Amino acid sequence: MTYEQITFSVSERIATITLARPDKLNAYTIRMMEELLDAFDRVDRDDEIGAVIVTGAGARAFCAGADLEMGAATFEGTSGPGSPIRADGSIDYASESARDYGGRLSLRIFACLKPVIGAINGAAVGIGATMLLPMDFRIAVPGARLGFVFVRRGIVPEGCSAWFLPRIVGVAKALDWTMTGRLVSADEAMAVGAINEIAPEGELLARARAQALACIGQSAPVSIALTRQMMWRGLGMAHPMEAHRVESRGVLARGRSADAREGVTAFIEKREARFPETVSHDMPDYFPWWQDPAYG
Repeated sequence: MTYEQITFSVSERIATITLARPDKLNAYTIRMMEELLDAFDRVDRDDEIGAVIVTGAGARAFCAGADLEMGAATFEGTSGPGSPIRADGSIDYASESARDYGGRLSLRIFACLKPVIGAINGAAVGIGATMLLPMDFRIAVPGARLGFVFVRRGIVPEGCSAWFLPRIVGVAKALDWTMTGRLVSADEAMAVGAINEIAPEGELLARARAQALACIGQSAPVSIALTRQMMWRGLGMAHPMEAHRVESRGVLARGRSADAREGVTAFIEKREARFPETVSHDMPDYFPWWQDPAYG
């Protein structure tokens, strides 16, 4: 895919995806969603990529939310072939075309097999805020603000935020942020875990790269991929036995792997490990251990 609204680059095993509509405050469009989905597919396919950073172009905004150029009709949905809006005006809620564009992206980030770091270079509003939630680390500039402003636009939270946000900040804070729609400072967001770090002025991408390198510098890629999914999907487990079941499979399968042999040998020999296995070819036979629900 040719990218028009994002840029994609790779350096030192770290991919950087930049939302690239600075004149529109990196506002989100259907085209941007399609490009981001393609970019995350590239990240997972490429064994030379160990982690991914997502940031915005310019100094004013990470992402100002959905592009509102259509005015009041922005969220109405289109009619015609493939639309969830029937000829009589009723809605086919089960249609694939009824899915919100933010949720599609959040679910793709959730499924990613590499660490994802959000480098928040300014305001993150609407989908700009919700797309950050399934990322593993969120680092912000001092003046960044988050805005879950949906009720102020007459709609409701999207991007799977009803699942992610209460798990990250607690239900009371999630209700505060989403029912008031107020802008939240970086300091307040960091106090409850929505932001991991506030970077010194001018050091945002350097701090994001440092976090990425900390994850991938001495870690086995297959182990990283499994661990990321274990942690995120563990949030939906009903009993510790579910975690024990998955962990036992992982310990046994990985314990017999070439990566485990190399990791132990490198430790004994007091050298850095050179893990031979790749995400594209060496995921264990029990992966995936879940079945994602269908939309409908």
